[in-house]
Amino acid sequence: MANDVPDAEPFSEKLRVPEALTFDDVLLRPMESHVEPDDADVSTRVSTNVALNTPVLSAAMDTVTEGGMAIGMARQGGLGVLHRNMTIDEMVVEIERVKRADELIIRRENVVTASPDQTVREVDAMMEREGVSGAPVVDDNDTVLGIISGTDIRPYLEVGESDEVRKAMTDEVITAPEDVTARDALELMYDHKIERVPIVDDADRLVGLVTMQGILQRREHENAARDAAGRLRCGVAVGPFEDDRAVAADEAGADVLFIDCAHAHNRNVIDSAREICELVDADVVVGNVGTPEAAAAVVDFADGIKVGIGPGSICTTRVVTGAGMPQITAVAGVADVASEHDVPVIADGGIRYSGDAIKAIAAGADAVMLGSYFAGTDEAPGRVITMNGKKYKQYRGMGSVGAMRSGGGERYLKDTDEGEEFVPEGVEAATPYKGTLESELHQLVGGMKSGMGYVGAETIPAFKERARFVRVSAAGQTEGHPHDVMITDEAPNYSPGE
Repeated sequence: MANDVPDAEPFSEKLRVPEALTFDDVLLRPMESHVEPDDADVSTRVSTNVALNTPVLSAAMDTVTEGGMAIGMARQGGLGVLHRNMTIDEMVVEIERVKRADELIIRRENVVTASPDQTVREVDAMMEREGVSGAPVVDDNDTVLGIISGTDIRPYLEVGESDEVRKAMTDEVITAPEDVTARDALELMYDHKIERVPIVDDADRLVGLVTMQGILQRREHENAARDAAGRLRCGVAVGPFEDDRAVAADEAGADVLFIDCAHAHNRNVIDSAREICELVDADVVVGNVGTPEAAAAVVDFADGIKVGIGPGSICTTRVVTGAGMPQITAVAGVADVASEHDVPVIADGGIRYSGDAIKAIAAGADAVMLGSYFAGTDEAPGRVITMNGKKYKQYRGMGSVGAMRSGGGERYLKDTDEGEEFVPEGVEAATPYKGTLESELHQLVGGMKSGMGYVGAETIPAFKERARFVRVSAAGQTEGHPHDVMITDEAPNYSPGE
């Protein structure tokens, strides 16, 4: 690690410093283009073996990403990264929630079934309670005997409420094997005018259920990020010394593990991250870093590198510690090293507008991670609050006192002799309520595609190669925003308060 430490020099020489730039300091230089924004392909990789159709990740923050956000991100082609301010058992539950959200086959343990000896009244109440319109009828060995639905127990069918299910059920059951495809299952449903197909093994025992609703829902999200088994992708944050959490996340099906560290250019962190890579099958992204030297220290084993030392809207690292690196310079420096080893780079933090996101890609990132941008959406776990008649959602940095007290204190310094005397590097705040994640991603990705159109690049690799920056003065920054007017109706992708 000493390779980036300069030789002794006069203190006055320390003032001869290089300049570092961030998003507002640069603009993309417009170029001749034959690319329409709608034709831009934003598919990318976030790690060695995980590709996404949308180059966007939601941050591993306890007011941003839990199961609901991760499901929403994956359905839109991106990736949600579950935070680690939860127990390992809670983490496993959240991972399984994501992985099962869009499974073609609902697993047996999650299938509502009926017994042939139950009464119609009992099953009707059960289906209403469970929110289903039908259920397979099975015996004590889980052998499928029939299927019962609301249409089987309507009064005009002369089935009494006290009658047994065996009298009301449809006993000519259409079933399918475990290797059934979505297309085959859908054809069975259309051919036989049914809405669900029990999945059985060779002995006709129930192993799952495929529903029309489930298949149609998958078709709504054809751009979704899915693993080889067709399940939604899921990322998980783990501490650099949390081998048990990493192994549990891997066994639960997480696709990418993110080393959750404020400063990964630390020998103990690097050694631990390397060990975690050897323990798990999932890809491991190491971060956060901010310099080429840091990238060089991890690039030989990391499946991805995450960049960002203090750029986040609720991060106070730079003012508390005096350390950090403006994000455009940080991303470019890390990308110089990572690209030589074909390791993807993720720009984490500081992105307020879609233009910032595409600038990060132009600087060398393969994808971007956002926190505050998504914290105000319905899918974020933060609570909704009302101030001055306007709705907001809770949002806090993982270096804030509240987050540290919830389990994240080991990321940052605290005086252990004084108990909970934290030295925070973040704040707790509120962000405007924004509505659905889908709407926010539509605006974000749409702006990124437009940026690619201005440069004349149809793919992200081509864009990174072709894009050029120009420097912007303070006057140029002012010119770039609406000015000399009073905005009466805000656009969905721009807020003057940001």
